[in-house]
Amino acid sequence: MSLIAMKDVEFSFGGPALLEDINFQISAMERVCLLGRNGCGKSTFLNLLEGRFKADCGEITREPQLRVAMFNQSVPENVSGKVYDVVAYGLGKAGELIVEYHKVYNQLERNEKTDAAEERLKQLHHELEKVDAWKKLNVIEKAISQVNIDSEAEFSELSAGLKRRVLLARALAKEPDLLILDEPTNHLDVDSIVWLEEFLLRFGKAILFVTHDRKFIRKLSTRIIEIDRGQLFNWDCGYDKYLERKQESLDAEQSQWERFGKKLAQEEVWIRKGIQGRRTRDEGRVRALEKMRELNKQRRNVDGQIKIEVNESQRSGNLVVETKGVEFAYDTGEDESSSAIIHDFTTTIIRGDRVGIIGSNGTGKTTLLRVLLGELAITKGKIRIGTNVQCAYFDQLHGQLDGSKTVYENIGQGYDTVTVNGRSRQVVGYLSDFMFTPEKTRALVSSLSGGERNRLQIAKVFTQPSNVLVLDEPTNDLDVETLELLEEMLMEYKGTVLLVSHDRAFLNNVVTSMFVLEGDGVVREYAGGYDSWLRQRQALEAAKEKPVEKTKKVRSAKTKSTKLNNKQRRELEELPGTIEKLEKQIAALHQKMAEPAFYKQDAEIISEARANLEKFEAGLESAYARWEQLEAIEQN
Repeated sequence: MSLIAMKDVEFSFGGPALLEDINFQISAMERVCLLGRNGCGKSTFLNLLEGRFKADCGEITREPQLRVAMFNQSVPENVSGKVYDVVAYGLGKAGELIVEYHKVYNQLERNEKTDAAEERLKQLHHELEKVDAWKKLNVIEKAISQVNIDSEAEFSELSAGLKRRVLLARALAKEPDLLILDEPTNHLDVDSIVWLEEFLLRFGKAILFVTHDRKFIRKLSTRIIEIDRGQLFNWDCGYDKYLERKQESLDAEQSQWERFGKKLAQEEVWIRKGIQGRRTRDEGRVRALEKMRELNKQRRNVDGQIKIEVNESQRSGNLVVETKGVEFAYDTGEDESSSAIIHDFTTTIIRGDRVGIIGSNGTGKTTLLRVLLGELAITKGKIRIGTNVQCAYFDQLHGQLDGSKTVYENIGQGYDTVTVNGRSRQVVGYLSDFMFTPEKTRALVSSLSGGERNRLQIAKVFTQPSNVLVLDEPTNDLDVETLELLEEMLMEYKGTVLLVSHDRAFLNNVVTSMFVLEGDGVVREYAGGYDSWLRQRQALEAAKEKPVEKTKKVRSAKTKSTKLNNKQRRELEELPGTIEKLEKQIAALHQKMAEPAFYKQDAEIISEARANLEKFEAGLESAYARWEQLEAIEQN
């Protein structure tokens, strides 16, 4: 049975229909991902489901007593108080009573007893009973514990990622049958995104979510739906199969419209024949032509494709940035070494490197960027910036945009043209490459959606001549299609890229190495993208852990050799040393292969190391198998 269903729903903001003839339903336990370009109406669709918006026509039916909770893509500016209060206030009047009860109760617990406080506690007790809110106390505490946040922490002092966890707890406290998530991964660090994935997989209720994070989609979605040109399309499959079917559908649509266009052109020639032709024409054919004209007029073509071109300057020298033992700490009056955000960091970035930067929120990713650019004076060490380095910087806070000016004014800066790669272009034409219509160019930046602001900032940054692109969280709010085009541009870019991002697929597809801020000022470099870093980290952790149980068993075998012949006994006695030697060889190779410089060597050296690793691992497995075989003989 469907929890909620739409039938022939239409909605507009007073002009042309944003959504039309929408049919949709979602059942318990489904995890449905909603896709679509920025501005296509995804958030509007979610608001219709939640009940904030009313449909212009059509029908939306809900299961009786259905509970829906929505997790919005932005953190409200007016939210304050302790975490407990923020979560409770999401329950409306009952939540307000609970917050007051909680405060008065804590006051009495602290031995701050007054007659007025005790009397108010009794009143609140009675009021909570009247609205049946007592059971909500446990729900609030459970929701907060699920997101692992201190209930007494001040909301305003939390990082953006932790604030979003609190707002998730606020949604969970409603005990929803349907949880709606609008861009839940925005502003979360990678660890928080992985945590959220695992949490939602265990949630056990229906989920409808909008996201641009392709790994998130692949892991969570049981079905894909998509808004395209005002219509809702259902793809009853996972994300990768959706991509295949979507392309097949677009190809078929293109062929259909090409046939339609040829037929329409033929009929237009026929209707314009001479006087004699018009006197004898088939009126049924005329009516059919009129319908074709109306269909052609009403049809909504596939929107134009975004075109991303970066304004490249003369190339830099081979060396872009070199650091040796660099340390950075903000001046807090404390011991600088103990408060260092970056500690003993040594690296070399050469022309053409594409470096990804990840780390938990608050570890200093943006600070590291500014240190590498020479914008912050380092505390210790040496830093050298190469010759002819020209940077274009994308600020995640959209600091380059003036919200009080129009889209056109932000790009034109008082001129009607911009110059990109030596070519002069009209501002309106340039903005059309980034999916801004002529009407949209006259809109104030403050009125744009998050995705539109990101696109505009990319457009502005890429007008600056550069040979080093510095991108601080450029992927927030962008639709998947724009992300993929940005990926392609960055891979073709001849300069150097420094990229802060939490989008794991984006990192995998773009970067050649990673700087990982691991806490306590430690910044380590790893070769490859996100998945490569995971493998290297797991290998390093595995190398540090000794197989205690197996080692104990192997050593204990020395005392259990009385039933073996002399040759087998000697073999069993030698096995512990063989195993220990192989383990050391494997650990050493893992450590060597985890070094960034390893993959910059000749292919033959890399291939030889991998072959040796496979040989040692096979030998270790064989040694353990032989030990088990000999022990079985002894025990029998």
